Amino acid sequence: MVRKVTREHVKGVAVLNGENRILQHTGIVSDPRVRALVSDEDWLKDAVRRRTAPILLTDARYLALVSELSEGKLVLVFDEPADVVMNFFLNVDFAFDVIEHMLSDPYDAMVVIDAKERMSFVSPIHEKFFGLKPGEAAGRNVKDVIENTRLHHVVRTGVAEVGHILKMGGTERVVSRHPIRHDGKIVGAFGRVMFKGPQQLDAMARRINALEREIETYKSESVALRRGEEFLNAIVGQSPAIQSLRDQIRKIAALDIPVLIQGESGTGKELVAQALHKLSPRHDARLVTVNAAALPVSIVESELFGYEGGSFTGADKKGRAGKFELADKGTIFLDEIGDMPLEVQSKLLRVLQDRIVERVGGDKPRKIDFRLVSATNRDLEDFIEQGKFRLDLFYRISSVIITMPSLADRREDIPLLAEHFLGQLAEQYGREVPELGPDVANYLMDRAWPGNIRELRHVIERAFVFCDDGVLKVSSFDAGGTHGSEKTGSREESSGALKAHLDMVERQLIAQAMIEFNGNKKKVAEHLGVSRSYLYKKLEA
Repeated sequence: MVRKVTREHVKGVAVLNGENRILQHTGIVSDPRVRALVSDEDWLKDAVRRRTAPILLTDARYLALVSELSEGKLVLVFDEPADVVMNFFLNVDFAFDVIEHMLSDPYDAMVVIDAKERMSFVSPIHEKFFGLKPGEAAGRNVKDVIENTRLHHVVRTGVAEVGHILKMGGTERVVSRHPIRHDGKIVGAFGRVMFKGPQQLDAMARRINALEREIETYKSESVALRRGEEFLNAIVGQSPAIQSLRDQIRKIAALDIPVLIQGESGTGKELVAQALHKLSPRHDARLVTVNAAALPVSIVESELFGYEGGSFTGADKKGRAGKFELADKGTIFLDEIGDMPLEVQSKLLRVLQDRIVERVGGDKPRKIDFRLVSATNRDLEDFIEQGKFRLDLFYRISSVIITMPSLADRREDIPLLAEHFLGQLAEQYGREVPELGPDVANYLMDRAWPGNIRELRHVIERAFVFCDDGVLKVSSFDAGGTHGSEKTGSREESSGALKAHLDMVERQLIAQAMIEFNGNKKKVAEHLGVSRSYLYKKLEA
């Protein structure tokens, strides 16, 4: 290696005695101009101090390395350096000291390899780290000395790698790797540890790990936020009432406190519960929905709290987790809580107070962590006065109350809702999405809609069946048997006639759904957006 460097890069050598007289010279030092400069007392004095000195001729530039010997001096003259190198040595009196520091810094190690991936230089601190004697690594393949190195990749590709993590000896170091070019060809590469000292390195590693975890958290929160926004967008509408509702949900979702959603039937309370869950820190866990009105007192404990195997006749031998267990770390949504029997309310209150459940037939209490969301279409304060709802339970479930606007309070959203439902129906039935006729929006906005969004969807679905020529017209609603041509004056009809009309439409929709789902009451209830207990009542009527 030394012979190669001398032949290719050293352009001349001079040996001087103690009186600074040239005893031997070769190469470019044979030039009288160079000999005169090298033997000049002032030049030598400055060169010895700086250990390097430029040689500037009218037709060439060189760089000299000057070393003191026991009885004289040795001068090595190197070929013309690049402008930046020459500027460095011309303007920095301690340039040699900078280089020496970079090569021997105990906290900033360097490794240099040649184009054949052989190690040319290793900083002393790295030699100690690898258990090598001084100079022992020279000529060895870098992959045989440094685990997980990528210096050979840098030589092969010519692409620098900055700020990479290198796992070495059970620790992580931040390194940079750079290719070196000469006359356009890659002649080698070097790598350096970028951060100094073991304590700083450990602190940096901890900081990097913390930042990586923080980034993953932000990614997860971003995904959760987008997912939550999808559920917010499912609450269709741009009216001030709906925009205010979405703002409330965004503010409340992150707070791990009970929420009570109040509103008329068919206003979309379950959509709000879903959005609250998906925008909350519990979004990765379950949202468990319980129809509180459909819980018979006889099985409420086993449904809510679960049971152990063989605890009663007909019980699953393996036992079963209750709704609260399933909602652990997640959200439990108690729908129609205003219709919950008083006996069930008492048992529910204990769970909400203690956050502990015990399976039927079991003796091991289970601590449950859940977020409570409830919904009702009842006036709970009125129910409390009538003795139908416990005051202490009301306080437990109503830390925050969200009031759902009725469709009558947001009529300007009806065209958007109609288009939304038409899109869903078209996808469901494999048909093209029809356009809304010019008079349909006003026709729909003039109706009373006591059944709110659920009723609107049913009416749209009925008219969709009778839609012709890809346009939903007012006549489509008449053909669908909804008899909806009445305008505002229809609201003045007697309540008995309106109820009879709604009952007829409801029976038609239930009959049609029973046929479509082959009598599967669960699917019929889900399709119509009603509880199974309500469906059973209508089927028995």
